[in-house]
Amino acid sequence: MSTCTDSNEERNIWNWKSRFVSLICHYSLELSHTMRGSRGFKLKDRCKTTQVHAYNPSSETSTSNPFPFPISKLHFPTINSILQESADSIISLSTAETFLPYGLPRTDSFEPPLELCLKSVDFVESLAELYRKIQMTQDFDKSLVYLEQYALLCSLGDPKLLRRCLRSARQHAVDVHSKVVLSAWLRFERREDELVGSSALDCIGRVVECPNAALLHGYDPNSVFDHCLCSNQISHFGNNFLSSESEEDGVVCFCIGNEEVNCIRGKIAALSAPLKSMLYGNFIESDKQRIDFTHVGISADGMRAVDFFTRTRRLDSCSPNVLLELLSFANRFCCEEMKSACDCYLASLLSDIDEALVLIDYALEERAHLLVASCLQLMLRELPGYLYNPKVLNTFCSSEARERLATVGQASFLLYYFLSQVAIEDNMVSKVTVMLLERLKECANERWQKALALHQLGCVLLERKDYKEAQHCFEMAIEAGNIYSIVGVARTKLKQGQMFLAYELINDIIIKYKPMGWMYQERSLYSLGKQKILDVNEATRLDPTLTFPYKYRAIAMVEDSQIEAAVTEINRIVDFKVSPDCIELRAWCFIALEDYQSAIRDIRALLTLEPNFMMFHGKVRADHLVELLSQHVQPWSPADCWMQLYDRWSFVDDIGSLSVIYQMLINDPGRSVLRFRQSLLLLRLNCQKAAMRSLRLARNHSTSKYEKLVYEGWILYDTGHREEALAKAEESISIQRSFEAFFLKAYALADTTLDSESSSYVIQLLEEALKCPSDGLRKGQALNNLGSIYVDCNKLDLAADCYVSALEIKHTRAHQGLARVYHLKNDRKAAYEEMTKLIDKAQNKASAYEKRSEYCDRDMANNDLSMATQLDPLRTYPYRYRAAVLMDDQRETEAVEELTRAISFKPDLQMLNLRAAFHESMTDFSRALQDCEAALCLDSNHKDTLDLYSRTRIQARQNT
Repeated sequence: MSTCTDSNEERNIWNWKSRFVSLICHYSLELSHTMRGSRGFKLKDRCKTTQVHAYNPSSETSTSNPFPFPISKLHFPTINSILQESADSIISLSTAETFLPYGLPRTDSFEPPLELCLKSVDFVESLAELYRKIQMTQDFDKSLVYLEQYALLCSLGDPKLLRRCLRSARQHAVDVHSKVVLSAWLRFERREDELVGSSALDCIGRVVECPNAALLHGYDPNSVFDHCLCSNQISHFGNNFLSSESEEDGVVCFCIGNEEVNCIRGKIAALSAPLKSMLYGNFIESDKQRIDFTHVGISADGMRAVDFFTRTRRLDSCSPNVLLELLSFANRFCCEEMKSACDCYLASLLSDIDEALVLIDYALEERAHLLVASCLQLMLRELPGYLYNPKVLNTFCSSEARERLATVGQASFLLYYFLSQVAIEDNMVSKVTVMLLERLKECANERWQKALALHQLGCVLLERKDYKEAQHCFEMAIEAGNIYSIVGVARTKLKQGQMFLAYELINDIIIKYKPMGWMYQERSLYSLGKQKILDVNEATRLDPTLTFPYKYRAIAMVEDSQIEAAVTEINRIVDFKVSPDCIELRAWCFIALEDYQSAIRDIRALLTLEPNFMMFHGKVRADHLVELLSQHVQPWSPADCWMQLYDRWSFVDDIGSLSVIYQMLINDPGRSVLRFRQSLLLLRLNCQKAAMRSLRLARNHSTSKYEKLVYEGWILYDTGHREEALAKAEESISIQRSFEAFFLKAYALADTTLDSESSSYVIQLLEEALKCPSDGLRKGQALNNLGSIYVDCNKLDLAADCYVSALEIKHTRAHQGLARVYHLKNDRKAAYEEMTKLIDKAQNKASAYEKRSEYCDRDMANNDLSMATQLDPLRTYPYRYRAAVLMDDQRETEAVEELTRAISFKPDLQMLNLRAAFHESMTDFSRALQDCEAALCLDSNHKDTLDLYSRTRIQARQNT
């Protein structure tokens, strides 16, 4: 027995020795890193490794000694002895393993997130049905239909398209509540709350987003185009009006405490039927000249205000407290005119969120509809900042709160749709998100509303690991018509250990409906072995834009120690669709390869997309990992950074450029021009949300008024407000002539069809811009744009000069403009060679292959377009070109199929229009009409599609 005990004790001593040695090694490694760089980074604090065993001392162990054996028996080695042991390979830890404390991801440890939006199994048909619904609905009832359009188009992820839906919904809104919510939603989409110095009631000048216009009931079909009149403050009851009614009814005195207020009996009686009955009916007060109002709940000042209102119909001399008394008095005695007047006037006085938070409960209690709307407007326009304010939560979150809002017509599906989207974006798994989605479900009336609310609630509950409730929500969403919610049911069954049932569910929809990429992607989660790989590959074939299959294949390669091949695989998706999860995976691979420079590049780009990104499954802050990795690469001076930026910009390496700018901003965070450059790169990568954040930061860090106006102008332009952007540019130029102000004005003016006079003016603006100080990166862009305008004006020699000048300052994209000039001069060989130069230089070269195809014969063009599609499947021109060639060869079915394959994952307006034309030529009028309707749902003003739609409808009627 003693021998066994001694053996266990020795084993415990050895375990604790090993743990202590490992701990000291970590500390020594951290010390080394701290001494080598200006910034220390403690690996223990930020990358906590998994411990071999966690010791839980028994109750018999002394609190002063946490070890299960006498401390005197443990030999503590010195740091030097530990380092010597490490050198002797007793402990061997590679640098890459140090930076990957949680290891590389595994294929069995991740899955694609569920999409939160409505997802149709036949998207084109759904678009067509919705367009027909819009056309059949009366204008003043269209607001909710456009909201349905917003919900359907969310799956496309196009911010401009979604803003257009919200503007259309606001344009057709009739009631104050809808106008308030939609104008606040449009403001939220621009994130104006992040602009330093902005106010919740700021207005950009358009009726559809004006907070004052939102408080006016009624339908105005032209509101989307109209400018508001915010400078003319609305004063509903400020007119100097004196009643001309006779005062022959005499005076009645109201006694309130020790004070008396004389009023005209007839005018007080005229306020409401109850007061008339009291003063002229069978009540004893009708015979009295003095009436005691001490316990009525109104002060003497309040009663004087009532008397003043009866004489003048004015309230502008009353204090807010008196107005609240009048509102309560009006409710008590059913004085509808005075209540409406108080309601409107109080609503017009609200100016900030603090006032709204104070008045909201009072307004709800008194059922002051417009005051409630005004309070809600201030709350909504301050989102997301005030989302978790206790008063705001009490106003919206509970069932009782929703019912209170409903009593004054301020609870709706629209309101809770907006609130829930804000909450989901801020924190998907919070209790607040769940509560708001539950209220959304309670407000849902139409089938699509129920499907959306239940599906989103299911997604949130799934993330919260509430699998049974999530499954119930998904099943109800399916009953409401959202087939995609079957994916949610399958996922919950997987989490509950029912993998075979999950497989059967997804297999059934593949059999029942036309197969789509997401179906095979989902089935791959429940497949094994070879079938899993087959499903993942089929998902990519049907929808090459899905990121999960690329990630799965890359991780499988990592598991087989093929890390270089994994990087190549993940590059396939990153080269045309930048997403944080793919960039993170590639950074992981680079760390494993000990290519720390590339890893740093990707993590800095990742932080540009999401500044607070957490790596290693949310366990390590990405910016801290950059600090640690930076100790192993050569540091760059500011001059080095500018040189690196020029090089990466000239090689069209957008992610590399983002990384360099991120490093420059670390050294100079207030440099607004760098934030602006960052936004341009993000827009080029189609990361619009991150681009707008960079623009807002550029504006906030601006030190001069004229510079701030330029960035405000770009924000307006990028959110569809071209005229307002032009006004900002002109105001900036009036303060100081600058490159960016002239460039903004020229760019905004060129965004229309230009006649010769307009073109000359744009040329003049760009020439003025080039005279102002700027760096070569921006001047290269200006020269490129100037060359484009010259080409449109048929001034080819001048255009060529501009492109050559741009190339001299490393604006590589000017090769494309110069190729166009050669082509217009009938020198296709020179044009082809010019595009070849761009292909040789550019890292992102899909567009270059596409453009070069215009300057060669059909076979070479097909090769270039095939390469363009391989590099970027989202480019639509190659599909349209191949389809047109097939149609010319009278291979009609193949032509339609070429477009159909692309439309299944990118329902593009141009491709729908072309396929409709193909169907029309094949006399398949029903499909031609459906494609036209789907295209018009994306853009109801597209002239070519409208003409084709009209022509096809006539032909269809003639053939019936």
